[in-house]
Amino acid sequence: MFWSAAALAADSTPRPTTLDDAHRSATNAAGWVEENWSTWLGTGLRIALILIIAFVLRSVIRRAITKLIERMNRTAQAVDGTALGGLLVNVERRRQRSAAIGSVLRSVASFMIMGTAALMILSALQINLAPLLASAGVAGVAIGFGARNLVTDFLSGVFMILEDQYGVGDTVDAGVASGEVIEVGLRVTKLRGDNGEIWYVRNGEVKRIGNLSQGWATAALDVQVRAEEDLDNVRSVITQVGVDMAKDEPWNERLWEPIEVLGLDAVYLDSMIVRVSARTMPGKALGVERELRWRIKKALNEAGIQLVGRPLDPELQTEGVDPSATTAAPSALSNPDSPQSTAASPLSSPAAPSATPSATVPPPAQK
Repeated sequence: MFWSAAALAADSTPRPTTLDDAHRSATNAAGWVEENWSTWLGTGLRIALILIIAFVLRSVIRRAITKLIERMNRTAQAVDGTALGGLLVNVERRRQRSAAIGSVLRSVASFMIMGTAALMILSALQINLAPLLASAGVAGVAIGFGARNLVTDFLSGVFMILEDQYGVGDTVDAGVASGEVIEVGLRVTKLRGDNGEIWYVRNGEVKRIGNLSQGWATAALDVQVRAEEDLDNVRSVITQVGVDMAKDEPWNERLWEPIEVLGLDAVYLDSMIVRVSARTMPGKALGVERELRWRIKKALNEAGIQLVGRPLDPELQTEGVDPSATTAAPSALSNPDSPQSTAASPLSSPAAPSATPSATVPPPAQK
């Protein structure tokens, strides 16, 4: 039955029955093609031109960004190993920062160029872009709500890199973790802690950054000597140690200012504390402090100046035990003749009657 219905429908389709009808249909089709071929050709050429311009512009911009990044890396390598390179960022930090910036710029450029080309192609095909743009806006809002943490991490990473808040090799305190930066990404920053552990910190979770490797650092230490020592002699010895240390390698680059004796920080009955300070290269304060302690100790020993230990903190000292605390308070029970002691003493058990030999009872007489 299905085949019979299909056959009837095929039979009902109008067909050219004569050569004139076929010629007329071919003429109409050729005329329609002749009328629209110029429109098709113009649209195709326009689309091809849009694609060619988009690809050429994208290639040129990406190449320009790559050249800029390579020039930044060559500049960093030229100053590496010098005193100026120590003040600036190191090669690895500059390389990662420039690579991240270049990746972001290339991605943004490609997205904008190819997105604009796609919209121009759709417009050339006479497609209404209003519903498409509205749908894209709704989808973008939905994706933004669903992946808001990812977007927050990405945007925070971009601004951290652009503002150069920290880089590879810096020692930072990110609040949630602290340590040396070993990798900076657009979403996650890797930190190596003091014990060797690696922290993966999302950029969106970082609310504050304390960079301990930018600017300068301060090396400060206390020198505690006896109260009888001559302060002028102590100052001269420490000052000479600073002058000698500033002339030796590698401390001449790590010390940015002469070592300064700030004066007395505290005075006790049997000792006094002299505060010494020096401004150093970022991240080198601990090494400078250790070397400075070593040299000051040797110089003071040669000068006959003795170091003493820090006195005990009065707040941490424990008071002596009161000897009267172990003596019990007088009590009425301590006197055995007192009524209280008599009433509290246990009662004695009654004495048992003494055993007496019983008389021998003669057996009953027998009858």
